[in-house]
Amino acid sequence: MSGAMNFKNCGSVLVTGASRGLGLQIVDSLATGGFSPGKIIATTRNPASAQELQELAETHSNIHIITLDVVSQQSIEKAAEEVGQLVRDEGLNCLINNAGINVVANFQTVTAEMMIENFHTNSVAPLMVTKAFLPLLQQAASRGGAGMGIQRAAVINMTSLLGSVELNWGERADNFKWYPYRTSKSALNMVSRCMAVDLEPDGILCMALHPGWVRTDMGGPEAPLSPEESISSILSVIGGLTEKDHGSFLHYTGEPLPW
Repeated sequence: MSGAMNFKNCGSVLVTGASRGLGLQIVDSLATGGFSPGKIIATTRNPASAQELQELAETHSNIHIITLDVVSQQSIEKAAEEVGQLVRDEGLNCLINNAGINVVANFQTVTAEMMIENFHTNSVAPLMVTKAFLPLLQQAASRGGAGMGIQRAAVINMTSLLGSVELNWGERADNFKWYPYRTSKSALNMVSRCMAVDLEPDGILCMALHPGWVRTDMGGPEAPLSPEESISSILSVIGGLTEKDHGSFLHYTGEPLPW
């Protein structure tokens, strides 16, 4: 967990899709792991129904719950305003674009509407969210000195190795014929690399991270990893990111993945 300890030196972390699954586990682990950042900003479409998240916020005063529907531009802009009032001159140090959906459809069942729905949430939304929060990321980066990482400013896009074009062959291709999800994550990988090019002059690190196959509502009960195992490793990786990881596509173990 050595990398995760760097979150102690991180003023603020924002996690989208924080009411369940990996997002909720990120918030929980950051709050209770002994390396909590100054502010944990947890976003969800409907805070009133996010009972577990509300309970966490009641016991950890540095958790701030913000309403955010990532497929609504109006909601994104409103959330950016609220977060700006929360972080003020310190800016936002770490944005984790975690919100995502899996629209399952194979070649026979896939429709244009399914593709567009999955693309909007998994590919377009992280780009629009990052654009809206860019001034806050720039503010943090301008205060953070040299180097890249969460102590300065970073954008982490939660992707999937199922978005790897190179790995989509053989057994993995036969078992997961998910056209909307797989292509949306491939698109997110390209969005991540494109943003890395554009954010580099500001000293903002940007990369794509695969969390593993995890036992969540999306991952299913047969997945080999528990949320705790996945997020423990993920936070260690994120906390240890430096310039060498800018624009990368990494496994939750920290190993590079093929595009």
